[in-house]
Amino acid sequence: MIEVGARIPPVDVTVVGPDNLETVPADRLFAGKRVVLFGLPGAFTPTCSASHLPGYVVLADDIKARGVDMIACVSVNDVFVMRAWGLQQNAEQITMLADPGAALTQALGLGVDIPEFGGVRSRRYAMIVENGVVTLLNVEQPKKFEVSDAKTILEALTS
Repeated sequence: MIEVGARIPPVDVTVVGPDNLETVPADRLFAGKRVVLFGLPGAFTPTCSASHLPGYVVLADDIKARGVDMIACVSVNDVFVMRAWGLQQNAEQITMLADPGAALTQALGLGVDIPEFGGVRSRRYAMIVENGVVTLLNVEQPKKFEVSDAKTILEALTS
């Protein structure tokens, strides 16, 4: 599993915009920026749709006011699902990242095999990345949602 002080790997991820897609290495996407990256098991799933992504949508302005250039959400879903979910969640201020083959998720060491959800998914987590280097990593225990939420990350950015 990636650790604090490690660099984001040079693995391709697709940035899903409302009208465009761009595949770019994650290390290049985060270079020169302060980023909050959060990963979750799946778009349109209960906790992800009711709490995880909406928390970041609601607190996006406050998080960005703490010097964050980008808030990014990554899931092991295809670009079409990530686009539809972002639109449904009014996530205009969140950079939606599709990781359909779990390449980034696995390179981060944050994949978990959940056969009932179709195989490899992402563990639930949030991290702060500064110029490509992880400075904070909060990984949830299975079936928990306590340390990767937007409020916890906002508090970490404030302290």
